[in-house]
Amino acid sequence: MKKQQAIILAVFCTWFSMTEIYSQSTQKHAPLFSKVVYQGDDQVYKDYPLKEGEFYNPILQGCYPDPSITRKGDDYYLVSSSFAMFPGVPIFHSNDLVNWKQIGHVLDRPSQLKVHDAGISAGIFAPDIIYNPHNDTFYMITTQFAGGFGNIVVKTKDPHQGWSDPIKLDFGGIDPALFFDDDGKAYVVHNDAPDEGKALYEGHRVIKLWEYDLDKDQVIAGTDQTIVDGGVDISQKPIWIEAPHIYKKDGKYYLMCAEGGTGGWHSEVIFISDHPKGPYKPAPGNPILTQRYFSKDRKNKVDWAGHADLVLGPDNQYYGVFLGIRPNEKDRVNTGRETFILPVDWSGEFPVFVNGLVPLVPKLKMPQGVENMTAGAGFFPNGNFTYEEDFSSEKLDYRWIGLRGPREEFISMTNNGLQITPFETNIKEVKPTSTLFYRQQHNHFSFTATVDYKPASEKDLAGIVCLQSEQFHYVFGLTKKGNDDYLILEKTEKGESQVLASTKIEIKGPVHLQVKARGDEYEFGYSTTGGDFVNLGGTVSGDILSTNVAGGFTGCLLGLYATSANNAR
Repeated sequence: MKKQQAIILAVFCTWFSMTEIYSQSTQKHAPLFSKVVYQGDDQVYKDYPLKEGEFYNPILQGCYPDPSITRKGDDYYLVSSSFAMFPGVPIFHSNDLVNWKQIGHVLDRPSQLKVHDAGISAGIFAPDIIYNPHNDTFYMITTQFAGGFGNIVVKTKDPHQGWSDPIKLDFGGIDPALFFDDDGKAYVVHNDAPDEGKALYEGHRVIKLWEYDLDKDQVIAGTDQTIVDGGVDISQKPIWIEAPHIYKKDGKYYLMCAEGGTGGWHSEVIFISDHPKGPYKPAPGNPILTQRYFSKDRKNKVDWAGHADLVLGPDNQYYGVFLGIRPNEKDRVNTGRETFILPVDWSGEFPVFVNGLVPLVPKLKMPQGVENMTAGAGFFPNGNFTYEEDFSSEKLDYRWIGLRGPREEFISMTNNGLQITPFETNIKEVKPTSTLFYRQQHNHFSFTATVDYKPASEKDLAGIVCLQSEQFHYVFGLTKKGNDDYLILEKTEKGESQVLASTKIEIKGPVHLQVKARGDEYEFGYSTTGGDFVNLGGTVSGDILSTNVAGGFTGCLLGLYATSANNAR
């Protein structure tokens, strides 16, 4: 017996010793990022400087699509889609609809968000946030295409204090939204396919409604019904009626939906009824928001407007948040779908987005009595701005996200910067990666990172990445070949990778890596002295970082990347 115990103890000690050696080795070869500078330089903001009483639109630049908004008293909360980004569903707070602070993420725990094996454009779609005054509770309902979830709802009494674990909902389709009537009754509306055998054309969808049991947090079986079939006029074969929201005003019920798909035919439409269950009649003036009728080469183009949500503003006027895109000079979408806002005129029977049916402009007038503080500390910036990060704060800025898994599994905050412990996973795999991402927010920008790193083998690489998806990206990083250190630029398109350029480099201290873009043209450079950057690879096309080429639903993500499974040679 003692002999067996001795053997077990010896094996354990050997295992512990090897684990400790591996851990120390991993830490030794973990890159340390000591400074990051992101700088936006879009011409539109130079041509349209802000005057007193103005603010910029979009209010959230970069990949913050499918916005939803709610209000409790003087507090406004806004959320957007996050797909396979982790944590999921960024949430913002404002008291005036102009100045926003990110207060965290709704889904910030692995028990809430199971996207570890999801492609970047799977995961969380179209979250809807709403406050129920009858039980003083906030709800966020969404579709999670991962982890066996489907449609889910989470709740909280205070959005600043975290949210419940998900409750799986017993219905299909996507884009669910809740509505609470004056009598306390609750309903869910969502996009779905027509009943089996009833689809008339490609893109034919319906809007369904269910009664919702607030005590059980579940739809009531057998209460589902179709309230819109196809869209405003099914004889015109409208496509992708989705993102429904119900509002009540002056005793009438209004159903607002996106129609036309998230692309060039996107729009927002409205219906009216005397009862939450319908029948719903479309407004004669639909659409109430779109950018689809204008010249494709218009200056400072904003396009794809739709997927909206309404809220009563602090000035007692309605406002609508919605998604739109600002393509580059080659009409490519690298920054993703962004969050815009417009005042809404609801003085008549139907709401209409003010100037939402003419080409959108970069600036808006602020609600009366509001001061623009978006350049101040803590508020989400817009326009052209510079964001500097030295990772010296105790808490990581909410704008930094992971992909498919928690950031805490690979980052460590040190006195000298942020250390990334590399996973044995590379950026091409549909797995959690040891990469910390920041969204590209301008068509013209630079992103510079200082990294202290000495690769140990060809399997080790650390640097920066520009990523549209696991199949479309650039990697610019330090690795090893034989006894020499190299800096390489690798392009991956449709999952096929090639090294565009490489150079032997003598690493004597921190290396500064940079990517800068002028619309569709991206350049990568490095400096070992802190002086001028040396270009590597010339000018490369940003086409693979666009939605147009790569597909999917995200914008370009700029990452601090490390891997012990490098296969770029």
